[in-house]
Amino acid sequence: MTTSSPEAVKRLLENMQADLRSLSMECKKKFPPVKEAAESGIVKIKTIAARNTDILAALKENSSEVVQPFLMGCGTKEPKITQLCLAAIQRLMSHEVVSEAAAGNIINMLWQLMENGLEELKLLQTVLVLLTTNTIVHDEVLSKAIVLCFRLHFTKDNITNNTAAATVRQVVTVVFERMVAEDEKFKGLTEEPPAVQGNSNRRSVITLRPSAKDAYMLFQDLCQLVNADAPYWLVGMTEMTRTFGLELLESVLNDFPEVFLQHQEFSFLLKERVCPLVIKLFSPNIKFRQGCGSSASSPAPVEKPYFPICMRLLRVVSVLIKHFYSLLVTECEIFLSLLVKFLDGEKPQWLRAVAVESVHRLCVQPHLLRSFCQSYDMKQHSTKVFRDIVNALGSFIQSLFILPSAGNPSSTSTPAGGSVSGSQASGQGGPAAFEYRGTWIPLMNVSVQGSAKATYLEMLDKVEPPSIPEGYAMSVAFSALLDLVRGITSMMERELNKQEQEAATREEAEPDGPPQEPSECTLTSRWFVCVLEDSAREVWEEMVSACWCGLLAALSLLLDASTDETATESILKAELSMASLCGRLGLVTPRDAFITAVCKASLPPHYALTVLSSSATSLSNKVYSIQGQSVQMVSPSSESHQQVVAVGQPLTAQPQGTVVLTAKNIQCMRTLLNLAHCHGAYLGSSWQLVLATLQHLVWILGLKPSVGGVLKPGRAVEGPSTVLTTAVMTDLPVISNVLSRLFESSQYLDDVSLHHLINALCSLSMEAMEMAYGNNKTAELYYVLNKNMKPIVALSCQVCQHPNARMREWGAEAITSLIKAGLSFKHEPPLSQNQRLQLLLLNPLKELSNVLHTDIRQKQLECVLQILQNQGDSLGQGWPLVLGVIGAIRNDQGESLIRTAFQCLQLVVTDFLPTMPCTCLQIVVDVAGSFGLQNQELNISLTSIGLLWNISDYFFQRGEAITEELEREEAVLLKQAQDKGEPLNRPFHPAPPFDCLWLCLYAKLGELCVDPRPAVRKSAGQTMFSTIAAHGTLLQPLTWNIVVWKVLFHLLDCVRKSSSTADKEKIESGGGNILIHHSRDTAEKQWAETWVLTLAGVARIFNTRRYLLQQLGDFFKAWEVLLDHIQSAALSKNNEVSLAALKSFQEILQLVTPIKDTDKLDALAVMDIPPVLMESLQGSGPGRPLVRSDSLAERLVQRYGVQSSLPPPGEELDDSALWWSAWNTWYRIGTECTRPPSGGTDKLVFVPSQPFLTALIQIFPALYQHIAGGFSMEDLKKLGVILHGAVSVPISSDSSPFILPSYTEAVLTSLQEAVLTALDVLQKAICVGSENLQVMYPAIFEQLLLFVEFSCKPPQYGKMETKHVANAKYNQVSLRPAEWVALNYVPFAERSLEVMVDLYHKTACHKAVINEKVLQNIIKTLRIPLGLKYACPAESTWKLAVSSLLKVLSIGLPVARQQASSGKFDTMWPELANAFEDFLFTKSTPPDNRSIQEFQRNEAIDVQVVQLISTEILPFANFIPKEFVGRIMSMLNKGSIHSQSSSFTEAEMDIRMREEFSKVCFETLLQFSFSNKVSTPQEGYISRMALSVLLQRAQDVLRRYVEDQRLSGRCPLPRQQVTEIIFVLKAISTLMDSLKKTQPENVDGNVWVQVIALYPTLVECITCSSPEVSSALKEALGPFKDFMQPPVSKVQNGES
Repeated sequence: MTTSSPEAVKRLLENMQADLRSLSMECKKKFPPVKEAAESGIVKIKTIAARNTDILAALKENSSEVVQPFLMGCGTKEPKITQLCLAAIQRLMSHEVVSEAAAGNIINMLWQLMENGLEELKLLQTVLVLLTTNTIVHDEVLSKAIVLCFRLHFTKDNITNNTAAATVRQVVTVVFERMVAEDEKFKGLTEEPPAVQGNSNRRSVITLRPSAKDAYMLFQDLCQLVNADAPYWLVGMTEMTRTFGLELLESVLNDFPEVFLQHQEFSFLLKERVCPLVIKLFSPNIKFRQGCGSSASSPAPVEKPYFPICMRLLRVVSVLIKHFYSLLVTECEIFLSLLVKFLDGEKPQWLRAVAVESVHRLCVQPHLLRSFCQSYDMKQHSTKVFRDIVNALGSFIQSLFILPSAGNPSSTSTPAGGSVSGSQASGQGGPAAFEYRGTWIPLMNVSVQGSAKATYLEMLDKVEPPSIPEGYAMSVAFSALLDLVRGITSMMERELNKQEQEAATREEAEPDGPPQEPSECTLTSRWFVCVLEDSAREVWEEMVSACWCGLLAALSLLLDASTDETATESILKAELSMASLCGRLGLVTPRDAFITAVCKASLPPHYALTVLSSSATSLSNKVYSIQGQSVQMVSPSSESHQQVVAVGQPLTAQPQGTVVLTAKNIQCMRTLLNLAHCHGAYLGSSWQLVLATLQHLVWILGLKPSVGGVLKPGRAVEGPSTVLTTAVMTDLPVISNVLSRLFESSQYLDDVSLHHLINALCSLSMEAMEMAYGNNKTAELYYVLNKNMKPIVALSCQVCQHPNARMREWGAEAITSLIKAGLSFKHEPPLSQNQRLQLLLLNPLKELSNVLHTDIRQKQLECVLQILQNQGDSLGQGWPLVLGVIGAIRNDQGESLIRTAFQCLQLVVTDFLPTMPCTCLQIVVDVAGSFGLQNQELNISLTSIGLLWNISDYFFQRGEAITEELEREEAVLLKQAQDKGEPLNRPFHPAPPFDCLWLCLYAKLGELCVDPRPAVRKSAGQTMFSTIAAHGTLLQPLTWNIVVWKVLFHLLDCVRKSSSTADKEKIESGGGNILIHHSRDTAEKQWAETWVLTLAGVARIFNTRRYLLQQLGDFFKAWEVLLDHIQSAALSKNNEVSLAALKSFQEILQLVTPIKDTDKLDALAVMDIPPVLMESLQGSGPGRPLVRSDSLAERLVQRYGVQSSLPPPGEELDDSALWWSAWNTWYRIGTECTRPPSGGTDKLVFVPSQPFLTALIQIFPALYQHIAGGFSMEDLKKLGVILHGAVSVPISSDSSPFILPSYTEAVLTSLQEAVLTALDVLQKAICVGSENLQVMYPAIFEQLLLFVEFSCKPPQYGKMETKHVANAKYNQVSLRPAEWVALNYVPFAERSLEVMVDLYHKTACHKAVINEKVLQNIIKTLRIPLGLKYACPAESTWKLAVSSLLKVLSIGLPVARQQASSGKFDTMWPELANAFEDFLFTKSTPPDNRSIQEFQRNEAIDVQVVQLISTEILPFANFIPKEFVGRIMSMLNKGSIHSQSSSFTEAEMDIRMREEFSKVCFETLLQFSFSNKVSTPQEGYISRMALSVLLQRAQDVLRRYVEDQRLSGRCPLPRQQVTEIIFVLKAISTLMDSLKKTQPENVDGNVWVQVIALYPTLVECITCSSPEVSSALKEALGPFKDFMQPPVSKVQNGES
């Protein structure tokens, strides 16, 4: 309900009447005039109400009268009445029914009340109502009302004061609001007020409208009052405070800026009154220095700064600058300079705090800052205000760290809890703070980002300066700094973006059509835009150059001191945005400076990084002097207590130990990455700083490049000292991911930026090479890289040699990635046609081979593997480089490298041989060979030999194609060489190129055959000989010459040399659990195996390829060399080698001289292809069957068609020279190896083994076939020496159990068999040979007889002592280890004897046999065992000797008789007699343990001999020498008389006495005694001799018997004596019979005499007691009756 509604009016009237009534009631007694006035008032009101329709207007007209009673009431000074009246007056005012005059009256009345000090609050209320409800109060009335309020403000009552202050504020506002309303009202009317001159008469403000005039007067007096001058308008002011005045001024300026900006009068006031006033009031603050106080020298004491005034002044200044900067440019320059001064360290702490708050207020207004820059910094001779503000903030922050305030002791000491725990970074949840060199300043949350909420500038009620909490000033300054950066960067970037968009739309609007003349209009607009852009850019550049130094100094310091992650983040963001902005504006120095700061912060303190220090030297340690402000660039301190999150290795040339990364370092690193990612385009030359730093960080963190250059956190064991905490481990994947993507984002850079990036990458020095990131796969980058390939690669190659492992890894990853990218890129034309580019790409890969570090080589080889897998088919001319890389292996490189390289090689050999140029095949062979020779990994060596075999197969299968291509290439090279006038330089030159390929292969295998490792040698040897066997047919004859001399013989020489010098030390078991067999446990034994293999291989080639080789011309020489090798091997002291040498010897002796064989393949028959080749064609040769034999046949036709120089069929080559050479070799080997040692009993004597000797002798028969024709007696003697020597060699006791038969078996050893076989071959050859060959028989007999002697006299081997096994059971002999054992020669001797008997059987009648007295020699030899008889080593020997003798005599005696006259056998007879005698009457006694049967058997043998004498000798006595016969007779005589031995028992007597033998002897004797065929006197002589002997003996026996009989008495005589006497008696009776039968004229007279003389003795024996003797005696005496005749006494022939 409004105040003008009827109801309101009605109520108003009622209220007024009621008030008047009340008033009249109150004043009835004391104040009758008032009462009357009240009552008349009632009447007046009623009248007005009655008369007028517009009651309010009427009331207003009459208001003076209506108000009068109330005014009078107030005049009573009665509180109750006064209150009533004031309430009533207020009611009138609120209904706006007070006229100007009435208002004047009211105010006068109020003034009186005020002066009387009555109802002060009501007064204020009344004034306020009066002034706010209407605008009628102007000029002096208004001023009086305002003064009234002011005066009430200075009463003693606090409530009144405060209320009055509020009222004053409201009243002042009302005055200005009225003016604003008035201006609004007259807005439409454009009457120009005359320009007001700045005249001194301040009251001439005629031009102003009423409200404006009031406002002007009020503001002017406020200035006067603050300046402590008398007011012009506010008359009646008694006192005033500056603080209040300043607050009022500030509120007016802040709330009504448009008033001052629109009215020149007010602007004038600002300039002329406010600014000088402010400057004047500031003076105590300016002059004051904290701590100086008043010194004696200063003329007057300095007024101390007063906080309330100072703070209000700063507020005013803030408002002035904010709203009236454009009016007060000069004055603001002064204010700003003052502000900057107030930040000085010498000013009081509170003053600095409020000043910094004021600065903060400016910092959140970027446009204002830009204006400062335009107005001051860009003008000549002007203060660089903007720069000073920034620098002042910087120095302020610095001073807080360096000069902590004296009034604030807590700021120097660390907070409670000690320095470390309290100051840990916010990572530990501590308070946010800055800490620098022991100064610890907490960070408070002072205001929201982008708004400056002040604390101390709002402390209007404080009179004393407040104490500033620690860290407050820092926090405000920090916020100010951040807001400043944020403001200006976002402002500039907004405008830059806008400009760029406009430029872009302009370009779109003007498409690149045909060039047309631009209209003048468009030109002008463009010019305008450009000018605009230029001027704007100029301002921005100026702003940046003005502020960057100060910002950088402050931010770097704060960054170093920050312990709070959020704070650090803000600082880094500020530095980042500044760097980016500078980059966009092209300001290189500041950009680099900011980036350097971030880089330094990322690295550990004092980290030596030259790139940073060099670019920073221009910045650090400079003092910027700015109008007396000095801004010192503070170097970082290392003492901040940060959380350590990583420890790693610094990337420097000199080892520095470890470095420590903190959480802050990591945070900075992320910022750096962010910078590179998002603002890469603006980095330009700073890329180098960024990359250098990142590289060092990556290094310290131990990130590793993985395939394709992606970074992965390395294992914690990376460096010896890389330690990563869990705190950083969570960040690392993110960081490494960003790092890895960093260069992918480079694809979005334009060419210039890209060039900058690459230049940076390249120019990083040896210590800062960050190549590894450049692995971008996009085409543009690839092209740019291609242009920069050389510098990049050169650089990377250097990196790869860096001593530090991770550094190298980057380099390698870089090069390999680049090369792979380059090769996989689709070039036009393709790489295979652009050879130069391909080599350019592959060359760096090859250069890496010179690097010694394994990690680099590993990368390089992995790259090669990938290249092979992806681009292997198209490498073409790049093959030599790739193969060079694969083959660049060294033994010091470790297994894994060699394994990787070998993988590559295997891939090449299995997949790529057909795709590479044939000229590269030789390189492949060399590379495979080098893998065979490496000693790190045995399996690889062996496998590589397998690869060589595969390669040889490939050569064989693709022979024609390879030959063609190589010959084409050869022709080109030859021409080039001729043009230069040089000979063609190629290995094995004269040979054709394809053959050279084979020769290279063979040479490589040859090298491998002498490798130090036995397994490699063995494998290589087998492969080489198999290859030559399988594929040798492809070689031309000339090439064979090289193969024989340069490959095979060279190899044999090397092997022989190595074997002879090999170490004899025992090799301990191999690594792990591998046991080495004793036959291979020394190097010497291992080399022996190689020698064996090689010799066998060469011999086999000579065997299978002999025909081919014989065409070479120097075959005989080669044959000699081969034999020489066989000889030296055979004579080596190693049994294995020597035996193998003989096997090879045997192999080359089995050669068949080739004759054309018509059964061979027809196609080849035409050409007379050697059968060796045929064999290989039919798949029967050594090695594998050949593939594609059809094409081989064609090849051979081509190859041999021209040169078929085979002999005509049937014609053989003359080989005898070869065979005689072989015979000489055989003889030399035999002589050397069977020559007994000369020394004494030296332990180290080498004795050839039995198998060796056996093999040697077994060679002879084969050899003999070839040389039989020319084999002479001389040769036979040589052979005999060797055979004898061989048989004489003893066996070492170690091997004896395997060779010696046990004693009980009569078996020959194989050697003995071989010896006999050799003689047998000879003997058979002689048998069928010509006459002149037969002279050799005696020699053979001689040899055999020598062997026969062994049965009794084993041969001696030099002076060696051997142990004979033959006399004891073998298993009972205990041998000392090193002894030698002689063989059991008995079986051998016996077999020789048998052979000899057979031979004699065949050859007894040969002239040579007769002439050479073979029979005599046989008898002489046999006499030895016969004489020994029981003493022979083996019993079988003498038995065999007897039977042999009987056989030989049965053949030989008839011959001897025939030749009796020639006298050739004369010397034989005595030998024979001796032999018989030695045997029949042996000196050796039979062993005691013989059984009776054995004795009987032995006796039977004796009987056989006597029978031979009786049948073969005695019947032919007349052809036989007399002495011989005489000896025979005496032997028979001796035999017929019992020889008795005392050791016999009775029972054995008759057996042991050899009765049978005696009997036969006796009978033979008798038989020859009375033989009636006496044809010669000799026979008679024999008989007579025999008889007289016999009779003599009988006489002796009988006499002895009689004698013994008598002596023995009753005792029987010994059995043997009885037997003997019986035998004699029987003999006598036999003799008597014989005499009876014989012609009387045949019997000698003496015999009769002797016979008759026996009779008396016989008679004497009659007394014997033995019945056997008696019966024998009876038979003996009987025949004597024939002598019982009367005596005849007559004389015959003169004899009686």
